[in-house]
Amino acid sequence: MALPSFIQHLNVLERCGLVISRKTGRVRRWELQRETLAATESWLKTQRQFWEQRLDRQDAFLLDKMED
Repeated sequence: MALPSFIQHLNVLERCGLVISRKTGRVRRWELQRETLAATESWLKTQRQFWEQRLDRQDAFLLDKMED
């Protein structure tokens, strides 16, 4: 990945609040925002559970219909 593309990705993460950047002289450093990342992880976990349950119900329904 080219550096400009990488920087664009970091800028998106910064706008989302997942990282912050600090510039000292010509050096820019990015730091993960652990609190925001933890909240995102929690939301993703909830979404995963929801969709796994839903897909399991769909699978059971389709298997039941195949037996008929």
